[in-house]
Amino acid sequence: MKHTIYFNLIVVIFPLLLFSQSKKITLSEAIDIAQQKSPDYKINLNQNQRNYWRFRNYKARFLPELRLQATLPDYRNQVQRITNDAGQDIFVNQNQLRVEGGLSISQSIPYTGGTLSINTNLERVELFGLDDNIGYSVIPFTVNYFQNSLLFNPFKWDKKIEPLVYEESKREFIENMEQISVSTSRRYFQLLRAQKQLEIAETNLSNQDTLYQIAKGRFRIGKIAENDLLQMELTLLNSRNDVTTNEIELKRTSQNLSRYLGLNNENIELLVPEELPLFNVEIDKALEEAQQNRKAVIEFRRKRLEAEKQVAFQKGNNRLNVRVNANFGISNNGNDFNNLFNNFNRQQNVTVSLGIPIFDWGVSKSRIKMAQADLDLTKTNIDQDQQEFEQEIYLHVLNWSNQREFLLTAEKAKEVAQKRYDISKKRYILGKITITDLNIALQEKDEASVEYLNSLQKFWQDYYILRRLTLYDFINDKKIEVEDILYD
Repeated sequence: MKHTIYFNLIVVIFPLLLFSQSKKITLSEAIDIAQQKSPDYKINLNQNQRNYWRFRNYKARFLPELRLQATLPDYRNQVQRITNDAGQDIFVNQNQLRVEGGLSISQSIPYTGGTLSINTNLERVELFGLDDNIGYSVIPFTVNYFQNSLLFNPFKWDKKIEPLVYEESKREFIENMEQISVSTSRRYFQLLRAQKQLEIAETNLSNQDTLYQIAKGRFRIGKIAENDLLQMELTLLNSRNDVTTNEIELKRTSQNLSRYLGLNNENIELLVPEELPLFNVEIDKALEEAQQNRKAVIEFRRKRLEAEKQVAFQKGNNRLNVRVNANFGISNNGNDFNNLFNNFNRQQNVTVSLGIPIFDWGVSKSRIKMAQADLDLTKTNIDQDQQEFEQEIYLHVLNWSNQREFLLTAEKAKEVAQKRYDISKKRYILGKITITDLNIALQEKDEASVEYLNSLQKFWQDYYILRRLTLYDFINDKKIEVEDILYD
């Protein structure tokens, strides 16, 4: 009987103990998880997938395309109006079945901007009624070339722009991965600060309760005034409120981090990150790596080319519009299918269309001028963005160079404030200082602890921001890269 009771207790209690266990993770582990499971990673992956297929679509446009087109079938039984040889409109009853099929292969010509295609087609028409009749039409082959404009070649510009768009998207993917590190570190330190603040609040509550009991004993023997006792009681009540407030903050930040990491367990215990190894970041080195690795540099070139493409388009289509369409082939038709492939008829045509604006109230000229103004504006914006790009890196490197010193100062201030509070507490117990002096030391201790956590967070976030700005790992002295992701 006793064994059964013990077994049931183990079955009930063990899962509860297992569930209540906290999950210990470090900052690097949290970043690794976020770069595989976070919502930001999924969004980044989707964007990269779209850009990948856009580039695949661009490459495929320069490959031959084989297409089958068929009508199976087209049956009509209706009264239709037609024009006879005398030029009169008459109404006839049409009852027929038409079946048609054809193959075509087309190829874009990037050097000219046109499209070359070869087509073949076979058609069968069967008439129903008093005199049933079957007719055939065949086009063994026809060669067609079409070019929308002789003065503007879109393929030429696409070959310059689309590879830049794809390269830009790959660099953007890496930058977004580094941004996930920044976002994760922010959430990590928010929870770490909440854990430390709750720990401080619980320690303060325990200390304040002890001091309050001492103060009540002193008050009973008349060593302190009632005002000092009330002040100590108020401090104790405020400490209890601080514990409650920090418990709520701990719950909020824990949920925030666990949701971002895709964890089912919200009871997370964080470890304070160790200091980074010493390394120097030179401004020239950071600028050089940023200009080689960041997507912004590619983006500047792409925007300039897109503006130049628009100017070329307006010049090629607003001053003189020239279109070319040429076709050459053979065909035949008749009622006997076996004789279709004898004595072919030629079919060929060449069309050159011209469009020249003679007087359009300056519409064509204004479009060209607007495109040129947009190009000048783009160049100006690029120059300004380039300066801001370099300035951002310069200021961040300069700021990063002082972060370790700021962190060491904050750590030293925390130790000094803690030591001062310990001394003040002992002196208060001995009755050598007032409760006001003790509360001031307590407040300075708590502020120094929070300031140290803030400095620690800024130290690590600035490190990951430095990686994102340069896409360079200064610790291992290598470029930050990720493996190419292939999509089926």
